[in-house]
Amino acid sequence: MPRRDRVAAIDCGTNSIRLLITDIDDGTATELVREMRIVRLGQGVDATGRLADEAIERTLQATCEYAELITMLGAERVRFCATSAARDAENADDFGAAVESILGVRPQVLTGKEEALASFVGATRGLDEHRALVVDIGGGSTELVVGEGANVEWSTSLDIGSVRLTERFLQGDPPPVAEVTGAMNHLDFVLAPAVADLDPVASIVGVAGTVTTVGAHALELPSYDRDAIHGARLAFDVIRSACLSLVQMSVADRRALPFMHPGRADVIGGGALVLDRVLELLPLDTDTVLISEHDILDGIAWGVV
Repeated sequence: MPRRDRVAAIDCGTNSIRLLITDIDDGTATELVREMRIVRLGQGVDATGRLADEAIERTLQATCEYAELITMLGAERVRFCATSAARDAENADDFGAAVESILGVRPQVLTGKEEALASFVGATRGLDEHRALVVDIGGGSTELVVGEGANVEWSTSLDIGSVRLTERFLQGDPPPVAEVTGAMNHLDFVLAPAVADLDPVASIVGVAGTVTTVGAHALELPSYDRDAIHGARLAFDVIRSACLSLVQMSVADRRALPFMHPGRADVIGGGALVLDRVLELLPLDTDTVLISEHDILDGIAWGVV
């Protein structure tokens, strides 16, 4: 008889911490709760190599809120995964111990390859896409994964993300041309050799907050609408125009956009530049991007059962 599991998955990234509580029954997931808090755990990690005390405090507060939801809904199993910021921080063990005291489970710090695999599984499950390239742009890193079905044939995790790029290069508000050019040059330097031997791919799936926010901007949505964004297929020129528009805006103008999460407004320009350069440099036999609201968080949940 098929087993039904109620699981809780937590994705703790550089910029946000997210919770998914879902029932998984005979290979089908029924979502109960999906929450996000912008906590900026990776604040300053690129420069200091440590998680800042105030960033840890914000993240643990969100974890306490998630623990209440997990208990309320009776999730039987919990998986907490941390990514780029925790990989880079020398005090990640102290953070992990604090999380364990709240949830009863120790955070799993994913390697770049593990993060890429979880992103691919979460993004492509249920999609009728053959040999897809999944692009997951986070706050600290970007994962590029090529595969088909449950098989991953190639992946890479690169230390380029919206928070990291903003902290390194984009200090102006809005950033001047010289800062944008410096960021783009750095992205090209990192991306070009990483994808030099990749065979052309005919399908690209974009996931995570940078991509969905750029998608909302391209679609000119009056508010953030998951249903409108999920499954949208947008042309490269439309996506890249939206990226350029966001890079050129001031933080205040970005924050005024009706779909913009206020905690993403100061770093979305950096993420948009990553997406722009990915579309420019990757060997692609397509000129459209399929946007998915399912991502690493869903992949973490599927990894529980």
